[in-house]
Amino acid sequence: MPAPLQNIDFIDLKKQYLRLKPEIDARMQAVLDHGQYIMGPEVKELEQQLAAYVGVKHAIGVSDGTTALQIALMALGIGPGDEVITTPFTFIATAETISLLGATPVFVDIDPATCNLDASLLEAAITPHTKAIIPVSLYGQVADIEAINAVAARHSLPVIEDAAQSFGATRHGKRSCGLTTIGSTSFFPSKPLGCYGDGGALFTHDDDLARRISQIRLHGQSQRYVHSAIGVNGRLDTLQAAVLLVKLAHFDEDVRLRGEAGARYTRLIEQAAHPHIRTVQVAEGNTSVYAQYTVLVPNRAKVIEVLKANGIPTAVHYPMCLHKQPVYAGTPLASQHFPHAELAADSVMSLPMFPDIDHALQAQIVEHLVAAVDSTL
Repeated sequence: MPAPLQNIDFIDLKKQYLRLKPEIDARMQAVLDHGQYIMGPEVKELEQQLAAYVGVKHAIGVSDGTTALQIALMALGIGPGDEVITTPFTFIATAETISLLGATPVFVDIDPATCNLDASLLEAAITPHTKAIIPVSLYGQVADIEAINAVAARHSLPVIEDAAQSFGATRHGKRSCGLTTIGSTSFFPSKPLGCYGDGGALFTHDDDLARRISQIRLHGQSQRYVHSAIGVNGRLDTLQAAVLLVKLAHFDEDVRLRGEAGARYTRLIEQAAHPHIRTVQVAEGNTSVYAQYTVLVPNRAKVIEVLKANGIPTAVHYPMCLHKQPVYAGTPLASQHFPHAELAADSVMSLPMFPDIDHALQAQIVEHLVAAVDSTL
């Protein structure tokens, strides 16, 4: 076993802050000076810049990524009796928001190479009750959107891209969040573009959907104290918008660094040629922002224990498929079987990953990974 490592962060947000400190401090001070903490001018400025970045007509800032999904579903009129197709291998928010509105999540298995929804299984899952499809762009790369959109178009179904982990990624040169009926993302601090609290955004080319989304995020308000729809308190606060404005200005550099760090991990692991370590593949035509760098290993719990003892933090996204979650026990979902998603849930493990990660450190982490897997076989 190589020599233990010390003081490694799984995600180092401090380095980025120190790099951007003068600009972030100045932007936040401007908000403190004008005092418009809710729906201040920075929110509108950010929305305009986000829309331009993604290449859509409309970007609407919201309070967080989960609320973004809920608002998207509400804007599409999803409710009791409806079904929404998605993946069982994702964070609970994807299915939770469907259930919260009284609709039923319907799961299809994942592509084992990318861990994203397998578009070839969609058609068979569609019923007369299907009202939308939510592919998740997991780990930093977009799902097979062309195939998903083609199936959706044949059945006149809207598609919501859950891009909580893929903002900044591209598919055939087009940016995540601008590829479907609605794009939804999160600005949670650990995301590729993260604020210093909760935040999110929705994206669309559709004027009517943009109007409905904007109303719903503000208690359904169409003008002051006139409520034309049932809505939620889903506003993005001004201080978070101020932070995001600075980070967005430097985001292309972060995306480049993330891409290089992810490719470096892949190269190192391929060079190690370990038969029991598999990487999540980046699909042809995709770029990834590597929200996580994820590998699949046997005996994961033991591997994690060995790595931890040697100073290397890890994370698991996600250890339990949604159909196996206790909240869905007693429902028809609980008895379903999705072999690729279930294998991934038992095997995935993410390594330390952030734009400023040291090259030599990555090599040491892979060396420890190989030794840890060997020690548990």
